[in-house]
Amino acid sequence: SQVSFEEESQNPPALGHWKPLMPSKGDKEEPESGCQDAEGVREPQSTEQLNVSRLRSSSVEIREKGSEFLRDELHKAQKELKLKDKECERLSKVREQLEQELEELTASLFEEAHKMVREANTKQAAAEKQLREARGKIDMLQAEVTALKTLVITSTPSSPNRELHPQLQSPSKAGFRKGHGRNKSTSSAVVSAASQSLAPEPVSRECKEIDSILFAEFQAWKESPTLDKSCSFLDRIYREDVGPCLDFTKQELSELVRVAVEQNTLTIEPVASQTVPVGKVAAGECGSPKKCALSGLPRTCKHRIMLGDSGSYYYISPSCRARITAVCNFFTYIRYIQQGLVRQDVELMYWEVTRLRREMSLAKLGFYPSE
Repeated sequence: SQVSFEEESQNPPALGHWKPLMPSKGDKEEPESGCQDAEGVREPQSTEQLNVSRLRSSSVEIREKGSEFLRDELHKAQKELKLKDKECERLSKVREQLEQELEELTASLFEEAHKMVREANTKQAAAEKQLREARGKIDMLQAEVTALKTLVITSTPSSPNRELHPQLQSPSKAGFRKGHGRNKSTSSAVVSAASQSLAPEPVSRECKEIDSILFAEFQAWKESPTLDKSCSFLDRIYREDVGPCLDFTKQELSELVRVAVEQNTLTIEPVASQTVPVGKVAAGECGSPKKCALSGLPRTCKHRIMLGDSGSYYYISPSCRARITAVCNFFTYIRYIQQGLVRQDVELMYWEVTRLRREMSLAKLGFYPSE
């Protein structure tokens, strides 16, 4: 409407030709008619001017209203911009806070990582030190095991190896043995048997022959060595050697001794090494230095045994000690085989087991080395 108004204002409506108000000199006869025409022309001209003024006033009002509307919109836009500026400022503060927290978290993580690395390095150094110490101990234990295997295989209490025990060849020991030689039995057979057991016997394959049944049982046991006496190998040895060797007169105490030997909890010690308290020795059960607790016979007891941690001691005669020692030597050797400490040929191990069985048989028959 404003544009159309402006076009109309630029192009005003075509009006009639204006006539001069003052008559010319030659027109004296028609003064009234000229006045009437002027009044007729003025009246439409004033109407047109009134319309133009109205249009102009309406356009001004429209412009004012439009400008007021635009101002309101501008204010609204400015308010929205202020709110957005505040929101942006708040978000920027949140971002700065998050960035600061992220930096602090990163710093703490790096610090914790460095701390963990330091602790890991310290533990690694300690572990390497322990590993070196453990390897040194392992080497020492391996050397001790090697020496012990050599000692067990080549020397037993019944037939000690004189090369591994130089003290047996010393003059004082030899004199001590000679001084006690007079206390031996007068039987020449016992003296010859004891002297032969102490002397090293030459190994000769011509004098030995492997029993196929016993060797097969030993080979089957060697494949999966165990201490369970239900297997044929140990069952035979229990029936033929261990049982008869540990069968003493006192049956109840004999059973306790057998269990202690199987569990490796039996202790044998010389009587002179420690004085036994009187309260721990019962005259009827544990015997005395002049009476064997296993056989019940009056014998000079130079050793005593203790079963586990019971604290009770039992005096035993040299014969009973030899029988218990022979069985302990056998169990010690088969334990070494079970633990993989014996690295020999199967045949050599079989002959060593056979020798230990022979020692148990001799001890059962009453043959034992002189001390």
